[in-house]
Amino acid sequence: MDFMNGLKRTNYCADFTINDVGKEVVVAGWVQRQRDLGALIFVDLRDRTGLVQLAFDENTNKEIFDKAFTVRSEFVLMAKGVVRERSSKNKDIPTGDIEIEVNDLRVLSKSETPPFEIVENCQTSELTRLKYRYLDLRRPDLQRNIIMRHKIAKIARDYFDENGFIEIETPMLIKSTPEGARDFLVPSRIHNGTFYALPQSPQLYKQLSMVAGFDRYMQIARCFRDEDLRADRQPEFTQIDLEMSFVDMEDVLEIGEGFMKRVFKEAIDVDIQLPLPRLTYKEAMERFGSDKPDTRFGMELYDLTDEVKNCGFGVFTSAVEGGGSVRGITAKDAVSKLSRKEIDKLVEFVKGIGAKGLAWVRMTDDGISSSFGKFLSEDEMNAILKKADAQKGDVVLIVGDTKNSTVLSTLGALRNEVADKLQIERKGYNLLWITEFPFFDWDEELGQFVAMHHPFTAPMDECIEYLETDKASVRAKAYDLVLNGIELSSGSIRITNPDLQKRMFSLLGLSDEEAYQKFGYLTDAFKFGAPPHGGMGIGLDRLVMQMLGCETLRDVVAYPKVQNASEPMTECPSVVDEQQLDDLGIKLTKKPDQE
Repeated sequence: MDFMNGLKRTNYCADFTINDVGKEVVVAGWVQRQRDLGALIFVDLRDRTGLVQLAFDENTNKEIFDKAFTVRSEFVLMAKGVVRERSSKNKDIPTGDIEIEVNDLRVLSKSETPPFEIVENCQTSELTRLKYRYLDLRRPDLQRNIIMRHKIAKIARDYFDENGFIEIETPMLIKSTPEGARDFLVPSRIHNGTFYALPQSPQLYKQLSMVAGFDRYMQIARCFRDEDLRADRQPEFTQIDLEMSFVDMEDVLEIGEGFMKRVFKEAIDVDIQLPLPRLTYKEAMERFGSDKPDTRFGMELYDLTDEVKNCGFGVFTSAVEGGGSVRGITAKDAVSKLSRKEIDKLVEFVKGIGAKGLAWVRMTDDGISSSFGKFLSEDEMNAILKKADAQKGDVVLIVGDTKNSTVLSTLGALRNEVADKLQIERKGYNLLWITEFPFFDWDEELGQFVAMHHPFTAPMDECIEYLETDKASVRAKAYDLVLNGIELSSGSIRITNPDLQKRMFSLLGLSDEEAYQKFGYLTDAFKFGAPPHGGMGIGLDRLVMQMLGCETLRDVVAYPKVQNASEPMTECPSVVDEQQLDDLGIKLTKKPDQE
């Protein structure tokens, strides 16, 4: 049955202004609400653009009026009518000056009462809303987010096209290669006992595209990592991926900055000043305790090692004697909010992330209160307070450890925790580059150095000579783009010299046979004329989340997973039947988790 019966939509619901009065139009959408005033019925009709009011009164055909009386929330309607000026205007919606006097109404689909109201900022539990995600996505705030994501993706394609980039799709079923996280594996039916992997990134294919001569590649690429989830991480995600030939780091950063300026201006009308600030990894860690610092507020770290190395407090002196350091942060005007009870919570917080403890000084109206003051002379305490720039009303928080990495990372996390407790205002969009990352990272569990980035990242030229002799000092031609404390992008200049690449594999503990088994197709390609190249991947999900000020990626991804990597709506992952497993040559060694 043709419910539309020849009617065709002429406009979206929010298209109309007072200038459209007198026009005959056809609109379609979902009923937001129906108001029955007896001789007068109003229906608010909603589509992805907004609302328009449909009016039914004494001039309406009785059959149509009776049909309007029966409609309920989330019914799907198509209505034909004439735009007229409203007698009672609504300044809260763009179409508040007009309404549509309906002369034809079609009920295209009825709806049961939905499990929650389709409204902005719905307070129903997220789990319930995710179970009915198709209803959740009808909410205007979520629809705006998804539409903004579309807009940002279009700006990206336009920008990179205008700058000479070619969009190339790379495979979804690839060879499993180590890239720092677990692969999602896909068993092959045709080649029983073997597996494809879903790509953690298009890294190797985009480098091969440079060898193929495409010069400038981009792709809005789907990527997959079998990692534990958090607010800014999903098992499947999207990145704006790019690679460039015949360039150095400055060229890649310039292209990245140009995109940021363009997308912020066109998408949300925010002017980003270029060039973006830069910090080396070492500077970022020593000032903020993080390689992805939120620079919208101060509370920077400072080094107290010289001030305390000869003091009477054993916790400090043993940290220094063990080759570590003692550092602190100052929370300004925080005495009233950081009570002893709150500081005790901070002590537990830092212990929970690997520190042995937290020393503190509170600058109260009654004088100095401290967890370690009795061990220090007045001069030693004053030296600390001077370095801390501490005044009355401030709180000084200090961490010492024999490992500098523990001190820095602890204070970096503490800095953010304290900023949250103090409700420090964080406005705007602070973009910055982090450069000169360490090439190697010491893995405590493995007891060896591993690559901090992927193994195709080039070391800085001046570091090549001590690759074997001083791994801890080797810096990489790697760079991250950080936005308000979130890593937005990561990239590097790549190794294209086969001999240097072989050397790097060896330093990472890969034998020639292992390296060739995993990456032989790439190293073989480099034997046939590989141009110098580099690139980066910009997290589209994270970019949209940050630009819109959302709390979680789930607010900008249409069909997200929850904390345990499941999807409540479809209830995946799910069991499969024995025949499917037999076809793949797979036998389960333990029963599936049915929780």
